[in-house]
Amino acid sequence: MAIQIINTAPIAGQRPGTSGLRKKVGVFSQPQYLENFVQSIFDTLGDCRGQTLVLGGDGRYYNRAAIQTVLRMAAANGYARVLLGQGGILSTPAVSCVIRKHGASGGIILSASHNPGGPDGDFGIKYNIASGGPAPEKVTEAMFARTQAITEYRISDAADIDLDTLGTVRIEQMTVEVIDSVADYAELMQQLFDFDAIRALFAGGLRICFDGMHAVSGPYATAILEGMLGAPKGSVINGLPLEDFGGGHPDPNPVNAQQLIAIMAGADAPDFGAASDGDGDRNMIVGRRFDVTPSDSLAILAANASVAPGYRAGLSGIARSMPTSGAADRVAAALGIPCYETPTGWKFFGTLLDAGMATLCGEESYGTGSNHVREKDGLWAVLFWLNLLAEKKQSVEDIVRAHWATYGRNYYSRHDYEDIDSAAAAQLMDAVRGQLAALPGQVVNGYTVALADDFSYTDPVDGSVATQQGIRIIMADGARIVLRLSGTGTEGATLRLYLERYEADPARHAIPTQEALAGLIAVAQQVAQIRERTERDAPTVTT
Repeated sequence: MAIQIINTAPIAGQRPGTSGLRKKVGVFSQPQYLENFVQSIFDTLGDCRGQTLVLGGDGRYYNRAAIQTVLRMAAANGYARVLLGQGGILSTPAVSCVIRKHGASGGIILSASHNPGGPDGDFGIKYNIASGGPAPEKVTEAMFARTQAITEYRISDAADIDLDTLGTVRIEQMTVEVIDSVADYAELMQQLFDFDAIRALFAGGLRICFDGMHAVSGPYATAILEGMLGAPKGSVINGLPLEDFGGGHPDPNPVNAQQLIAIMAGADAPDFGAASDGDGDRNMIVGRRFDVTPSDSLAILAANASVAPGYRAGLSGIARSMPTSGAADRVAAALGIPCYETPTGWKFFGTLLDAGMATLCGEESYGTGSNHVREKDGLWAVLFWLNLLAEKKQSVEDIVRAHWATYGRNYYSRHDYEDIDSAAAAQLMDAVRGQLAALPGQVVNGYTVALADDFSYTDPVDGSVATQQGIRIIMADGARIVLRLSGTGTEGATLRLYLERYEADPARHAIPTQEALAGLIAVAQQVAQIRERTERDAPTVTT
């Protein structure tokens, strides 16, 4: 074995987005593309000698080949040890867990999360810091700057290692430990939740369906739900990770998880349904013929946090992304704790969690988590709900409706316009920004606009500022419209339209969501001219 120094040149377009660098597999597999970005990570971090790196991914196409490259480059850059998930598999929350438990200096996650996989699909890479959370923007911007100036990368010429056998191997002076992908994470879940109560729930006849979507959470769900907790065999469907996710789109929403939705709508539906995404950090909760919105899920878990042993001491605060509904705010007010509103992106929760200012966090995009790691965590949310069911002994629907009766209902929906022309999307946003100063005081389709702005955020811990984080149009009655462009796609642009209206009257809590929001949808069309500017008559996905 020998360490080689390879000459290279900058490659355009390597700026990380909301959750790392995501591109098509065909882009990542170009000569020196992956190597340039990985070396830029290591160069930005500085002296890596003697440090421990955690490494794993979601099992998508190109994952195994990329892992071999990262291992050889880590060895060439002086790492002393790499903790590698068996078969190259580690969910995103598990990476965070392993970093924190073993005192690693950071971790590399190979995933494009909920984006499609396969040879023609997407691939991604991101770096998590020593706290276990995603690298903050100042770090990712430094990595991008390095990609624009890179002239060489370091790599060992060692042969590929066996990724599938537990144990220890060496590359140059670096030790690679192939670890059980589930063990550390499962141990942490046992500390947080009442496993005895959940076992009793299953022993009493509760039936569930967990859809792994042929993604990374399947092995975790099988080991914990069926293996440790006694859920009936077959409770986990699509539990084997596949390089193309079985041809599906591993984004847990009612559109993409159609098999689960059909099962939960059947005559003999299980009591509880759930799904997770490509890298295991998102969750969808479903009752019998009843979907739970992510915003409501966050609020309900916060309101009932004391059912879980890990949260019986109480919550220090709640944090939610700006587009997420205000349902959690109402719970925080009732509990007498703060609720922080941050930009979209889990990295913005990191400083609040590290400072002990927030305990639970959530995003409307099916992401929920807590201070147990520094990532959102799909299976954690499922276990929390099972702990809640064991305590309440009610159905999912009854729990949600009881919550609405206490706190009111935040009618909420997200309309996604996917793969639209990037220039047209930017023009739409600019056109709305041009109206912001004049909108307050105007009456649009019966709504009086009270506030219109482009959301900016000053971190209360470190003082960092993030601007242009989404356009908000807030009405006098608190209803609101939010427009933002997603940073997680690899083709074109995705325009996200968020709509929210609060209803206090329990007699009006059963209105179909799109009907309840019809007036706001009309306002959004009038202000943003979405149909004309996107050339789309309807959203690609409505959740």
